Amino acid sequence: MKILAVADYESPALWDYYTPDKLEGVDLILSCGDLKSHYLSFLATFAHCPVLYVHGNHDGHYEKDPPLGCTCIDGQCYEYQGLRIVGLGGSMRYKKGPHQYTDREMDLRALRLAPKLFFKKGFDILLTHAPGKDMVPCTDLAHTGFRAFNRMLDKYQPALHLHGHTHLNYGRSIQREQVYGSTRVINGYERYLIEL
Repeated sequence: MKILAVADYESPALWDYYTPDKLEGVDLILSCGDLKSHYLSFLATFAHCPVLYVHGNHDGHYEKDPPLGCTCIDGQCYEYQGLRIVGLGGSMRYKKGPHQYTDREMDLRALRLAPKLFFKKGFDILLTHAPGKDMVPCTDLAHTGFRAFNRMLDKYQPALHLHGHTHLNYGRSIQREQVYGSTRVINGYERYLIEL
């Protein structure tokens, strides 16, 4: 399956300079958050596949202007063609606003999914906005990752963990790809094509 991950920055290649071949062969688009709703609607219009998303910490505007033709899987375990995808959006709470959580609040969100994950015998992709704890070299509260994600990866060992939030232009130490246990962890900043 060919998956296009998008996050944080609307790709000029996909939006301003779009040509149909750029989405050719893509089976699924997964948004890690912090993208304009019109951009996701645009992708849903021209891609011949579903567009699934979680909220980023700057996606409060989705309540009044949601991405059309897209499916929010935030707080859910969603299945597509046998692929089990868990969505947990948001970032660490660093100010007032929607889609921000304390470590404890994210623990509770993950715990609510436990019965479904037990029934489905795990999941294949963890789709989040923030990374797991200590997965990126950012020390400010806003970009600190969640321990709950690490625990989920330790327990279920999914094939992929896709996140955004930590832009690749924050510094050379921000990695596009890494491995956590047996899970491939990918920062979906702007756009990234994945074969699964």
